[in-house]
Amino acid sequence: MGILNVTPDSFSDGGRYTDVDTAVEHGIELRLAGADIVDIGGESTRPGAERVDAETEIARVVPVISGLAAAGVPMSIDTTRARVAEAALAAGATVINDVSGGLADRAMAAVARDAGCPWILMHWRGHSRNMNSLAVYHDVVTEVRDELLERVDEALAGGVDRGQIILDPGLGFAKNAEHNWQLTRHLGVLVDLGFPVLFGASRKTYLGRLLADRDGNPRPVGEREAATLATSVLAAAAGAWGVRVHDVGGTADALAVWRASGAPRLAPDEADKSKE
Repeated sequence: MGILNVTPDSFSDGGRYTDVDTAVEHGIELRLAGADIVDIGGESTRPGAERVDAETEIARVVPVISGLAAAGVPMSIDTTRARVAEAALAAGATVINDVSGGLADRAMAAVARDAGCPWILMHWRGHSRNMNSLAVYHDVVTEVRDELLERVDEALAGGVDRGQIILDPGLGFAKNAEHNWQLTRHLGVLVDLGFPVLFGASRKTYLGRLLADRDGNPRPVGEREAATLATSVLAAAAGAWGVRVHDVGGTADALAVWRASGAPRLAPDEADKSKE
């Protein structure tokens, strides 16, 4: 899954693709580089981000989705709002990527049900402005698993087909670095629930901190690709359905090497050892 944020304030590429033609061109480039689907987002979900209204979000994403649909690019809409999802699906998107897992807008289940489209349910505890304060867990793997299953139950109760549900552990969303590593080590716990799992670590802050220089300064956002590639291979080895990344070409190359190696899926305890 290739990331295309048409926002002025996303943490990595904010402001780069606010022009429709530039965004469409980049979306086509992501597809040609190997993206199976391009994820279009019109509202930043970085920590501390302020919300925009639905009209602004729709105005940002719909022209880009229409342009990419005309070019035959498969797309998901990265939104927590049912209204935005409806508009995006009508413009040509075919997947809903909801970072709130349906919690932010209870009408999202009906949209996913009526469209019959895949719905990605990410683990989420609150909006970007205050999500860091919600990163409190006794056992992050168990709690994320259980809270995702609650989202699944609500989706099913709303008439969504089980086969359309995809899960995402939500790295960085109400989670600190150690929480992210725990979820990476034990990704197989989520995979074994029987739903496709999407993994999104691309360029995130915890990777920058891991790669900090001798003075403790985090690695800049644009210099975290090698670390991101490593997380993508770990996720694939744990059985993830997909990885959400900025560098599609590099990821495709890394995963091609992993597949060619014939390496087996890592069990959770083996994934632990791979990081030691």
